[in-house]
Amino acid sequence: MHPILDKPDILQILFHPKPDTTGKPRSPNIHLIDVEIEPRLFLRGRLYAAASNSPAILFFHGNGEIAAEYDSIAKVFTVLGITILVIDYRGYGNSDGTSTASNLLADAPKVFDAFSNILTAHQLFPQRLYVMGRSLGSAPAIAVANHAQDQLAGLIIDSGFADTFALLKRLGWQVIDYEDERFGFRNTEKISRILVPTLIIHGEKDSLIPIQQGEKLYHYCAAANKQFIRIKNAGHNTLFRMGMWQYFEAIQKFVIGKLVLDEASLFQLLLD
Repeated sequence: MHPILDKPDILQILFHPKPDTTGKPRSPNIHLIDVEIEPRLFLRGRLYAAASNSPAILFFHGNGEIAAEYDSIAKVFTVLGITILVIDYRGYGNSDGTSTASNLLADAPKVFDAFSNILTAHQLFPQRLYVMGRSLGSAPAIAVANHAQDQLAGLIIDSGFADTFALLKRLGWQVIDYEDERFGFRNTEKISRILVPTLIIHGEKDSLIPIQQGEKLYHYCAAANKQFIRIKNAGHNTLFRMGMWQYFEAIQKFVIGKLVLDEASLFQLLLD
């Protein structure tokens, strides 16, 4: 990745870190995690544990989010029988350091390399591992899939982007057209080498990352087993609200291979 993405004016619009003020989780199935990615520099997050042999997902969130905000959504994953680790970037939540684009990509494979040991330390022994990224998190997720696809059962992209500088323009950066393959996150180039099963979910009315960006990732993905799920009437931040059932129906079939919860049971779970 070219250092242009680490310019202060880009970092100011690309990252929106905030602290975790929620305190210690109340559920015994939520574990606070830290990963030392440099000497005395830790990324931190939350591990939401399902059964010991459940498949596990390493999840990278969007740019204005933190791991603690996934407590309610993660409950759905664990009831489905999926363990999920949501990790905070540098400067987010309780993680150390300061976010940069370079660190975002460099840290992600290190977190994945620690993932198995984290699971084992909590008596979790999944037979299948997945990586998932939402919005900005699509870049580290694709980086992990490109780095370790021989260890993965699949890649899931939620509202991901293909073109770095198209995204920066929509975020307000006045920029001439740069070649993404030379100066950007290179999501399109990387996904063109990914062969593991891939699920891409995108809202049809996403104005921040238009659905054409998800379609482009799907087009370039080299996986023989790939799916594209369009959520009708959903924007970037209304994907869950507008398409909760379609979203989790797709994830159940992709990760579990069958439906564990029907639509009525899913909505009742979220109301409890």
